[in-house]
Amino acid sequence: MIVDLPDTTVSKIARSLVSVREEGGAVALGRVLTLVIVTTHGLQEEAIEAANDASREHPMRVIVLIASTEGESKLDAQIRVGGDAGASEVVVLRAYGEAAGNQEGLVTGLLLPDAPVVAWWPDFPPAVPAASDIGRMAQRRITDASTKPYASDRLSQLGASYAPGDTDLAWTRLTHWREQLAAVLDQPPYEPVTAVEVVGAGSSPSTGLLAAWLRLKLDVPVAWRYSPPEEWEHGIQKVRLTRASGDIVLERSNDIDATLTQPGQPSHDIVLPRRTLRECLAEELRRLDPDLLYGRVITEGWGLIGAPATAES
Repeated sequence: MIVDLPDTTVSKIARSLVSVREEGGAVALGRVLTLVIVTTHGLQEEAIEAANDASREHPMRVIVLIASTEGESKLDAQIRVGGDAGASEVVVLRAYGEAAGNQEGLVTGLLLPDAPVVAWWPDFPPAVPAASDIGRMAQRRITDASTKPYASDRLSQLGASYAPGDTDLAWTRLTHWREQLAAVLDQPPYEPVTAVEVVGAGSSPSTGLLAAWLRLKLDVPVAWRYSPPEEWEHGIQKVRLTRASGDIVLERSNDIDATLTQPGQPSHDIVLPRRTLRECLAEELRRLDPDLLYGRVITEGWGLIGAPATAES
């Protein structure tokens, strides 16, 4: 069910939510959190779709805020429940002119009572998420360094503005890589790693975060570089761990599979699928406490690895 509310107010939207639930049989009971998505016009549907999918694991209220300081001051809204909202209820707010000036005021009256708040900026996050109108009310704040604005120093900016509760989907996309590498090092011969190499696409901030994590956890030199676009277009390409008995290499061959090579053993093909936006969002919503490891990686580990090496042609 979709209900359009043109030129409305927050109080009218709140009353309409109650009415829609009563008429349609939808309930707010069991909602575990409020997810506030702050995005730009034209990009909201992908974020809503990911939130709807994630809501099957985390029933929630989703508030999508699209604010533009241009135009006449007004607030348009749309409420989605039932089949159009997964296991959540979605409120899309489009604010214009002066009405867009107070983002906190637009959202506060629609939050679930006594439920945690998670803020997500799919693109164009504030310079300091924790100090923004929406960030101040949220227990967790999610950004994505792989989306606009594209900047070579984006990860440095994340470290400089970090506050407990911040996280980034570039970090979340590394979960499978970190699991596989940790599993390899849990097997004999238990030799110390003496050097690390990380290679990935220039469009992937996850490359630098993986290098920073390995530098922080292994306390060894880490060389990292970006592959030329014609060689590798997306994500992490490979990781090489050097030990006395030889190199361990985990290298992705396509979007689903990777090859693990170890000294004295045949090569193994393993499943290492690229993570979808829905999977990354669902993982971040599983924990509402600060991700302390991410905080250490972005503030400490990032400062230890230096700039990437020049890409080889």
